[in-house]
Amino acid sequence: MNTANVSYTRNHFSRLLALVREGKTVLILDRNQPVARLEPAMNSETEVPEWKSSLVRRGILHPARRQLNPKTFCALPEVRPVKGGDILKALLANRDVVASGLG
Repeated sequence: MNTANVSYTRNHFSRLLALVREGKTVLILDRNQPVARLEPAMNSETEVPEWKSSLVRRGILHPARRQLNPKTFCALPEVRPVKGGDILKALLANRDVVASGLG
């Protein structure tokens, strides 16, 4: 990890951003004490944010086993309430459509 003190950061911020664009992390120090970290923002759908990785490591969050097919998901019909309709019947029918499209 690259480090930079506050005065260097102030004077050469563009250079530090160039390093970050290359995927490197820069630790900003104030009197040799870490105060901030410059790191790349997520630039890919496959990257996992640190907070999410932390939750996975602690067993709080479980990653998806497979990826959702957006064509199937977006092709689901919009459900509108019908006067005098049976909400449970509509819910079960919708569940069957989703299960058959993703399975």
